[in-house]
Amino acid sequence: METNAATSSRMARVRNRDTAAELAVRRELHKRGRRYFVQRAVLPGRRRVDVVFPGPKIAVFIDGCFWHSCPQHATRPKANAEWWAEKLARNVARDRQSDADLAAAGWQVMRIWEHVPASAAADMIEAALDNVRAD
Repeated sequence: METNAATSSRMARVRNRDTAAELAVRRELHKRGRRYFVQRAVLPGRRRVDVVFPGPKIAVFIDGCFWHSCPQHATRPKANAEWWAEKLARNVARDRQSDADLAAAGWQVMRIWEHVPASAAADMIEAALDNVRAD
C-alpha cells in the first residue's frame, strides 16, 4: 500500500485506547460509583478489553464506527479501497472471534458503538451488572 506523508502522519495519531468515547463512558460509570479495570487482557493471548468488571465477568468494548464497521456510520476510504475493505473485514472477524472466546470462558461481552451517548452506554452496562448480581 502506498501512502503519502500526510496520510501516514494522520494514521499515526489514531488512538487505539483512551478514545474520547471510552473516556466519556468510563467517566460516567465512575460518577455512578462503578469501579472497573481498563485495557485488561482477560484471556491469555487475547486482545485487551476496554472496560472490565472481573467479578461479574463482564467485558465491555467501545467500538469505533470506522474501525469496527458500524452499520449506521461506517465509511470506506476511496484510496486503497481493496486494502481497506480487507483490513476492516479482518477487524470485524477478530471482534467476532474475541466475542466467541470470551463467551466460551464464561464472560458476558458487551459491544457499544462510539456514537452511543455515554449516559446510555452506562445505563446498558449498569443493567447488565445489576442483572448478573440479581441472579
